[in-house]
Amino acid sequence: MSEATDNNDTEQQTPTPISNRRILWLMAAVVILGGLAGLIFVSGLFGLGFFIGGILSFVNYFWLKSSLKKMFVETTDGEYKPHYSAARYLARYLSLAAILLIIFLTKTVSVGAVILGLASFAFAIMIEAFIRIFTSFFKEKEI
Repeated sequence: MSEATDNNDTEQQTPTPISNRRILWLMAAVVILGGLAGLIFVSGLFGLGFFIGGILSFVNYFWLKSSLKKMFVETTDGEYKPHYSAARYLARYLSLAAILLIIFLTKTVSVGAVILGLASFAFAIMIEAFIRIFTSFFKEKEI
C-alpha cells in the first residue's frame, strides 16, 4: 500500500516547465520598477542608466536566443561552422562591452546603473525562483 502512495506522490510532484514569457514579463517589471526607483531615490541619470541597461538586457536576451537557435539549426543540418558561430557569439559580448565603454567615457549616465539594468535578467530569474519555491511550498497536497 505504501508503494502505491509513493508512486502517486512522485507523479504529482513533476515540476512545471519554465515559462520564458513570465521571465520576460518579470524582467520588464524589474526594469520599470528599478528605473523608477533609481529616478526617485537616486537621480534622473541613474534611473535612465537603469532603463538603458534593461533595454540592453532585452537586446542581449533576444540576440542570444536567435544565435543559439541558428547554431542548433546549422548543427542539425550538418552545416556547422564552429569558428563562424563562435565569432557571432563573441560579437554579442564585444558589442555590449563597446556600448559600456562609450557610456563610461562619455559619462552621460551612471555605468553602475547600466550594469544593474543589464542584470535585470538575473533579478527576474531570482524572482521566478522565489515564486516557484513559495508556490510549491504552499501548494495543497491531496490525501
